[in-house]
Amino acid sequence: MRAFIVGCGRVGAGLAERLARAGHDVTIVDITAESFGRLEPDFPGRALRGDGTDEDVLRRAGAEGADVFFALTEGDNRNILTAQLAAESLSVPRVVAKINDPVRAEAYAALGIATLCRTLLLVDALAVYSGLPSDPSVGGVSLPTGHHPGGDHEPAAVPAEA
Repeated sequence: MRAFIVGCGRVGAGLAERLARAGHDVTIVDITAESFGRLEPDFPGRALRGDGTDEDVLRRAGAEGADVFFALTEGDNRNILTAQLAAESLSVPRVVAKINDPVRAEAYAALGIATLCRTLLLVDALAVYSGLPSDPSVGGVSLPTGHHPGGDHEPAAVPAEA
């Protein structure tokens, strides 16, 4: 599997390491070279410095044709923009955006982007620790519930002339 990750924070670096060590072809991109210090020195994937919100950077780094794409920066807006580029312009079939704001996570899922809301995951984990039952609606990645009007879509109907 070819995996592409934008954001080499703790989550991105951890996922990159895990996927690469399992034998997958992994590329991770981050805007700062210092972020790659989170990767093991013998990281078997590719680590490239670049802006994951720039379509040309993503293309040059090989995101087009990836099997799965993860937008894992610290910014919700950057993650959504990056995820939309991957899904709509680069035709990556499986794309996930890490979103901190639960309202945004739900809205973007309704627009066709799979999301992972760590805020909801933490609230659920802490509630379970406190003795409450787990919330069945918080199951990790929220699959898209709708379709974004961008990318490959039907052309708008042209009104008939009177």
